Amino acid sequence: MAAPPTEYEVKAAFIHNIAKFVEWPAVPSSVRSARLCVLGQNPFGEALEALQGKPVGRLNWEIVQADGSASLKECRVLFISASERSNLGRILESIASHPVLTIGDSEGYAEQGVMVNFYPEQNKVRFEINLAAATGAGLKISSQLLKLARIVRPAGGRP
Repeated sequence: MAAPPTEYEVKAAFIHNIAKFVEWPAVPSSVRSARLCVLGQNPFGEALEALQGKPVGRLNWEIVQADGSASLKECRVLFISASERSNLGRILESIASHPVLTIGDSEGYAEQGVMVNFYPEQNKVRFEINLAAATGAGLKISSQLLKLARIVRPAGGRP
């Protein structure tokens, strides 16, 4: 019998499936890969490697460990690790108005502007969505996905 998936194997699968329900602005036909960047300490271990090359829409995942030298604007999906909490405002500002789907799994991230944030509930992985942040970046999130999420308003945002 196979061992149950780890927390980060489940989160990797969620990232892949969530991306299928997000509409990005059109990309040139010459672009073949969708860059999934991890910024900060990588909590996934090898869990994301299962996505490498896997199709997402007409593109294939390219998994990248982001650092200061790589432009975060080139990421299609940016996972912001808990180790980057103190830099979160600067990170989000650096990609503001660019179509980069930001994802995290740290308490308060969604209220601070991360678009999708994972949280535990009754031993399951759940997610919340900051719709205003996604819309501001030019991303459209399917209503089917929104039905499954807890919708979070930005801190200090109006209803």
